[in-house]
Amino acid sequence: MTPLGAKLRKMRAERGIALKDMAAALSVSSAYLSALEHGKRGKPTWFMVQRIIAYFNVIWDEAEEIQRLAEISDPKMTIDTSGLAPEATELTNVLGREMGNLSPEDCKAIKDEVMRRAVRAGGGPQR
Repeated sequence: MTPLGAKLRKMRAERGIALKDMAAALSVSSAYLSALEHGKRGKPTWFMVQRIIAYFNVIWDEAEEIQRLAEISDPKMTIDTSGLAPEATELTNVLGREMGNLSPEDCKAIKDEVMRRAVRAGGGPQR
C-alpha cells in the first residue's frame, strides 16, 4: 500500500464510503481505485488528485497532504545512481533486494535516518 492509498482508505472508512461508490463518482473502475490504494498502480495524475480532493471536499492542509502523499506514492520508483559514489549504487541495490524483508518499523527508521542525513548535508527534505 502507498502512503496515498492508506490515506484514501482511511478517509473512505471514516466517511463510510464504499470503494465502488467512490470509483463511480470519480469515473474510474473499482479495480483501478483498488489498485491505486494497494500500490499496484503508479501515482495518479495531477488531474486525478484534484478530483479526489474535490470528491472528499477537503481544503487547505488536508488537500495539501493528499497532494504531498500522491507525490511520494510511486510504487515503482527508479533510482539513477550513475555518476554517484559506489556506495549509493550499493545502497540502492541492497534496498531493492531486501525491501520485502523489512518491517514497517525498519522502513520508517531507515527513511527517518536518510531524511536526517539529507537535511544535515543541506539537501533538505524532499517529502
